Amino acid sequence: MKQLWTFGLEEAKSCFFAVIIFSTLAITQIMETLFIPRYDFILLICLLTQAFMMITKMETWDEVKVIGVFHVIGLALEIYKVHMGSWSYPEEAWSKVFGVPLYSGFMYASVASYLCQAWRRLDVEIVHWPKTWAVFLLSAAIYFNFFTHHYIYDFRWLLKIATILLFFRTIVYFKVNAITYKMPVVLAFVLIGFFIWIAENIATFFGGAWQYPNQSETWHIVHFSKISSWLLLVIVSFLIVAMLKHIKGKRE
Repeated sequence: MKQLWTFGLEEAKSCFFAVIIFSTLAITQIMETLFIPRYDFILLICLLTQAFMMITKMETWDEVKVIGVFHVIGLALEIYKVHMGSWSYPEEAWSKVFGVPLYSGFMYASVASYLCQAWRRLDVEIVHWPKTWAVFLLSAAIYFNFFTHHYIYDFRWLLKIATILLFFRTIVYFKVNAITYKMPVVLAFVLIGFFIWIAENIATFFGGAWQYPNQSETWHIVHFSKISSWLLLVIVSFLIVAMLKHIKGKRE
């Protein structure tokens, strides 16, 4: 129980950025923001949180650069998905770009923030890491499938099979109170994706900052198929973070 408590505490610390975002979504749903639209207020909180984490060294400069990459990747995906009608941001804001508030990129960045911090706090090591070029191609294929499946065949199941085949031997080692544990990296993908789906349900219920088409009139649970989408996004996030750390480790 002591090990489980310590592990949960370190995981909670790693989720700091995500907790701030979702808490802000929930609070601004029940309390009106003065002199500033809600989405802009959320963006301001995200920027202040990022600055706070840098000043207090909760995140390193290298981690902030990785998070910045995810902000751009996430924002591009959001703009496309809103344009295709997958979901919407119904409220007005000064910081909207093509119907998407800029704070939305921080929701993707918070996933990268969690991965970077958990990696450091739990002293993560990965063995049997595949070739970097193969990881890059898989990450690119998963990301672009989010765009192309609106026009051509949805390859998500083939991509999942490819992920299992590529990472079948890959193991994640992590430490809790100096005791080392291990887990298949594919299982880690599934668990992180599942908990993000739970967080998304909480955010759409209490936060209401974005809506799926079936939530326009009343809240409904986010469809289970979204677990699949989050799983693929987590894979992309994990692979990018792991690939950058792997490359940096080789340079050092």
